[in-house]
Amino acid sequence: MEASFGPTFSAVAGGAKEGSSNYKQHRRTPSSSSTLTYSPRDDDDGMPPIGTPRRSDSAISIRSLHSESNMSLRSTFSLHEEEEDTEPQVFAEQPSVKLCCQLCCNVFKDPVITTCGHTFCRRCALTSDKCPVDAAKLTVVVNNIAVAEQIGELFIHCKYGCRATACAAGGAAASNATVAGKPGAFEVDPLGCPFTIKLSARKEHESSCDYRPVRCPNNPLCPPLLTMNLEAHLKECEHIKCPHSKYGCTFIGNQDTYETHLEVCKFEGLKEFLQQTDDRFHEMQLTLAQKDQDIAFLRSMLGKLSEKLDQLEKNLELKFDVLDENQSKLSEDLMEFRRDASMLNDELSHINARLNMGILGSYDPQQIFKCKGTFVGHQGPVWCLCVYSTGDLLFSGSSDKTIKVWDTCTTYKCQKTLEGHDGIVLALCIQGNRLYSGSADCTIIVWDIQTLQKVNTIRAHDNPVCTLVSSHNMLFSGSLKAIKVWDIVGTELKLKKELTGLNHWVRALVASQNHLYSGSYQTIKIWDIRSLECVHVLQTSGGSVYSIAVTNHHIVCGTYENLIHVWDIESKEQVRTLTGHVGTVYALAVISTPDQTKVFSASYDRSLRVWSMDNMICTQTLLRHQGSVTALAVSRGRLFSGAVDSTVKVWTC
Repeated sequence: MEASFGPTFSAVAGGAKEGSSNYKQHRRTPSSSSTLTYSPRDDDDGMPPIGTPRRSDSAISIRSLHSESNMSLRSTFSLHEEEEDTEPQVFAEQPSVKLCCQLCCNVFKDPVITTCGHTFCRRCALTSDKCPVDAAKLTVVVNNIAVAEQIGELFIHCKYGCRATACAAGGAAASNATVAGKPGAFEVDPLGCPFTIKLSARKEHESSCDYRPVRCPNNPLCPPLLTMNLEAHLKECEHIKCPHSKYGCTFIGNQDTYETHLEVCKFEGLKEFLQQTDDRFHEMQLTLAQKDQDIAFLRSMLGKLSEKLDQLEKNLELKFDVLDENQSKLSEDLMEFRRDASMLNDELSHINARLNMGILGSYDPQQIFKCKGTFVGHQGPVWCLCVYSTGDLLFSGSSDKTIKVWDTCTTYKCQKTLEGHDGIVLALCIQGNRLYSGSADCTIIVWDIQTLQKVNTIRAHDNPVCTLVSSHNMLFSGSLKAIKVWDIVGTELKLKKELTGLNHWVRALVASQNHLYSGSYQTIKIWDIRSLECVHVLQTSGGSVYSIAVTNHHIVCGTYENLIHVWDIESKEQVRTLTGHVGTVYALAVISTPDQTKVFSASYDRSLRVWSMDNMICTQTLLRHQGSVTALAVSRGRLFSGAVDSTVKVWTC
C-alpha cells in the first residue's frame, strides 16, 4: 500500500485533535479574514505540496465533505447524510495531503479502499475507470473508516462565519460559486460566527448557532434576523398578532399594546373553550386519518381478495375446459367403440348367413386380403389415388397440396413429390404417359410421367375440380353442376363440350367401354361417350352419390347415408342394396378374375369391405386405418387405400 494512502495517520490525527472540546473560539483579526490559497495538486510532480503547519486562526477553503457513513462510523462522529455539497466549508488548518483524494484533489468524501489498495472518494471510485497511481481497474472493496474518523476530527469554521470570496461575490456569480463549492469560493467572515468546530459536530452547532439567520415569526416581511437578535426584535416588533387571530381577532401591535389587548380581547375569556374545541377538532382529525388508513387497508384487502377470486375463476374455468375436453374425448371413444361393435355384429351376421347358405368356400384363406405395408409421408389427408401399371407407380394426392409418387415394385419408397397446386389435390387420372391432377384451386395440371415434371396448367372450372376420368383420348372433369369434356392434344387440353343438366356437385365419374357414368346428388347419369348425350338416368336413395364402380354385369354406387346400391348393367334395374357400413361410402374399386368379381368399398367409418358380386355379400372387413378411408386404387391384384390419417396402405391376398 502506498505510504500516502495508508489506513492510519497518527501524526495527522494528533494534530487534528487539539483539546478535548468540539468547539474552539477564534479571535478575528483583519489578517484572519483573508483566504490562504491551497492547491492540492502540484503541476510539477502531480502530488499536493506538504507545507508547514499554519496558525490555528488561518483558513483554508476546500470543497465540502459529504459521506454516507455506516452505523459504526456514525457512532464515532455524527456526519449526517443530508449534508449538501453546496454548504461552505472553510478549514481552520490546512488538512494533511494524506487526507486528499488523488482523483478529485479534495478532502476525501466517504473514503473507500479499492482493489488496488488505494483510498479514494466513493463517488470518484465509482465514476473513474482506472487508478491514477497504477492504472488498475477501480472496484470498491470496503469503507476506510480510519480515514473517515480523522476527517471528522478536522476543525472547520461555522458556515455562519463564512462568506463568499470577493472574486465570486458579484451578484449571480457569488451564488454560482457557492453552489459549485469549488476551492477558494468561501472565506472567513469577521462579522460572522467566531467558532471553529469539528466537522463531525457541524450540524449540532449550526442548528443552535446564534448567528443562524431566522425570520420574524410575526411577519415574514420583517428584515432577516440573527438568532441572537430575535428576542430583542420581538420586544420591538409592531406586527405581533393576537394568539386568537385564528378565531377571527384582527389585533396587530407591539409588545406593550399586546398585553393591553389581552385584557380586553373577547376571545381571551373563551380560550379554554376554544382550546377544548381545538383539541376535539384535532382528535377528530386524528380519528378521520385513522379511518382513512383503515379504509385504505380494507381497499387493499378487497383488491387482493378480488385478485384471488379472479385467479380462482380462471382455475375453475380451466378445470371445466379440461373436463369438457375429456368428456368429449370419452364420447368420441364411445361412439367409435359402438361403430366397431356394430361392424363386428354385421360381420358375424354375414358369416352366419354364409354358413346357413353353405358357401364356406368364400372364406378360403387364400382369398383373405391382408395389409402388407403402409406408405407414410403426406402431411395431410389423402383424397385420391391413381396407378400407373406400366411403371408400377402409385400417385397419391393430399390436403398438403402435393402429389407423391410411390414405387410399388422394388424400393416401396417415395420417388418424388410433385408440387404445383395451391389447393387440396382432389382427383388424379392417367392417359398414356400423362398424369392429370385436379385441385380445389380450380385448375388441372398436366404432368409428364417419364420425367415427373409439370408441363401445363389449365384453369378448368370456377369451382374445385372434384373428379377426373379419361377415355377415347378425352378427359372428363367434374365440378359444381358441370362436367367438362376436354380433347387431349399433346400436353394441351382443348375444351370440347360442357355437359349440363346436373343439379349438384359431381363427385363421381367412371368411364367404361363406350359410356360415362356420373354421380350428382341422388342421380346417376349415363352418357354416350361418342355423342356426349345422356342416354339413361338412375335414381338412388340414401343421400348423394359419392362413388361409382362398373363391373361386367353391374353398376355399383356408394352414398352419403352408408348404402351401396347395385343395378344390372343391361336392364338398368336395381337388384340389391348392400348394407354394413356406418359412414359415407367415399370410394369403390373392382378386381375381376375369370372366376369371380370383387368390389371394395371405403368408408367414413375407417373400414374397407370386400363384397363378392356373385352372391352380393360381404366376405371381409379390413380395419387398419386410423381415419376415414377416402380413396381406393387396384393394380395386379393389389388394393391401395388412402385415408384421412395421411397414410396409404397396401392390401394383397
